Amino acid sequence: MSTGEAGVHGIWRGRWTFILAATGSAVGLGNIWKFPYITGENGGGAFVLMYLLCILVAGIPVMMAEIMMGRKGRRSPIHTMQNLTHEFKAPKAFIGIGWMGAAAGFFILSFYSVIAGWTLAYAGKMAAGVFTGAGPEVATASFAALLASPWALMALHTLFLLLTGSIIALGVNRGLENGVQMLMPALFVMLILLFGYALTTPGFTQGWNFMFSFEPEKITGTSFVVALGHAFFTLSIGMGAIMAYGAYMPKKASLGKTVLAVALLDTLVALIAGLIIFPIVFSNGLEPGAGPGLIFQTLPIAFGSLPAGNLIGAVFFVLVLVAAWTSAISIAEPAVAWAVEKGFSRIQATVAVCGLAWLIGIGTVLSFNVISDKQVFVQVKTLDSQGEVLHSELHWYADVAALKASLPVQEERTYQVEGKTFFGMLDFLTSNIMMPLGGMLIALFAGWFMTRKSVADESRLQPSWLLSLWRFMLRVVSPLAIFYIFISGLL
Repeated sequence: MSTGEAGVHGIWRGRWTFILAATGSAVGLGNIWKFPYITGENGGGAFVLMYLLCILVAGIPVMMAEIMMGRKGRRSPIHTMQNLTHEFKAPKAFIGIGWMGAAAGFFILSFYSVIAGWTLAYAGKMAAGVFTGAGPEVATASFAALLASPWALMALHTLFLLLTGSIIALGVNRGLENGVQMLMPALFVMLILLFGYALTTPGFTQGWNFMFSFEPEKITGTSFVVALGHAFFTLSIGMGAIMAYGAYMPKKASLGKTVLAVALLDTLVALIAGLIIFPIVFSNGLEPGAGPGLIFQTLPIAFGSLPAGNLIGAVFFVLVLVAAWTSAISIAEPAVAWAVEKGFSRIQATVAVCGLAWLIGIGTVLSFNVISDKQVFVQVKTLDSQGEVLHSELHWYADVAALKASLPVQEERTYQVEGKTFFGMLDFLTSNIMMPLGGMLIALFAGWFMTRKSVADESRLQPSWLLSLWRFMLRVVSPLAIFYIFISGLL
C-alpha cells in the first residue's frame, strides 16, 4: 500500500544521498563517545570482533527490514505501520511499531540535545585554551562546574535544538538532504585529519594493539550483552528514524547494497574514532577505560598537553557535535513527518516537536544538579567487609542524599545506593525497552506477516537463497538476539 514513488514528503535525489542521511542518523555520540569507552571497559580487540559479529547478526537484517517497510509505506512511521498492518492483515498491535518508534525518537531527542550541548561548550573551551597545560583536577572541576549549572546546560540545550530545528523545518530536499550533504563530508574530513594526527603520536601502536589484539579470554556474558546492545543502538534501529528515511528512498535503489554501505561507514567511523582517541590517551599515560568521562575529562587533559592542542581539541569536539547534530535531525523526523501529515506546516510541526522536546529536556538538565538526588527505583544494598551483599531493599522513590544520611553506621558494613534520575529513567525506557521491543516487532512483522513476494519485490535481493537467509534471520535469529538484549536490559 505504497503512496507512490515520492510519497507525501519528497524523495532523496539519489542513493548516495540516502546513504549519507542514514549514516548521519547512525553516526552519533554512540560512535565517538560511547564506542571507545565501552571498548576500553570490555577488553579491546576481542570486544571489537564480537561487536562486528553482532552488527551482522542483529543489526543489518533488522535495519534492512525497517528501511524496506518505510519505503513501501512512503509516509511517517505511524501511518506506514497503520497501512502495512491493514494490508498484510497483521494483528493491530503491530501498529504500535510506528507510535513507539516516534515516541522513542522524541524522548531521546529531549535528552540527547542536553548531552550534545556539552560538545558545544567543550569546542569553545578548547578553542579558548581552557585546558592548556591542565591537570586532572582542572578537567574534573570544569566538567563538574558545567553539570552543576542548570542555566549553562539550558542555554546549550536550547542552542542545539535550534540548530536541529533549522535543518528539519526546511523539508526533505532543502533541509535534510542539503544538511547531510554538507555535514557528513565535513565530518569525514575532520575524522581523516584527526586520524592523520593520531598516526604521528607515540601511542598509535599501543592504541592499535588495544583495539585489535584478540584476547578471547576477555569475552564475557556482560561483554556480549554490551556488544549486542550497542550494535543495535548504533544503527538507529527501533526509533523510527530509519523507517522515516526509508520512506524517502528511491524505489530503484538496492536495499541490500545500501544497508551494507551504511553499516560499513557507521562501523568505520566508530573504529577510526577509537584509533584517534586511544593513541592520544596512551601517548599521555591516561586510562583508556575511563567511562563516559573519557571524552569530557580525560581527552581535554591530553589535548591541553599537545602542541597546537587547542586547535586539535576544538576540531575534535566540532566533529562530535556534527555527529550528534546529524543524529538529532533523524530522530526528530518521524514525529515531524507525522505532524505534517496531520495538517501542520513543516515549520509548525518542527516548532511543536522541538519545543516539546526542549520542555521535557529541562528534566534532564535538572537531573545533573537541582534534582539529582530525587530518584526512582532506588536500591539499597548492605555489604559486608568482603563486598558480599547481606541485604537489599527497593524504594520506588527517594531523596538519595537524605536516604544515605539516614542509614545507620555499622562496623564492617557499607552501603551501596543506586537509583535513576529523570534522565536515567528516560534513557532506560528508550534504550532498554522501547528500541529493543520496536526492533523485535519490526523483525517479526517483516519476517512473518509480509509475504515473500512483497519482500522480494521491495528488497530486490538476489539470488533467492540470499532472500531466504535474510527472512530466516528476521524470523528466528534477530528476534532471539534482540529478546536477549531486552531481558538483559530489564534485569
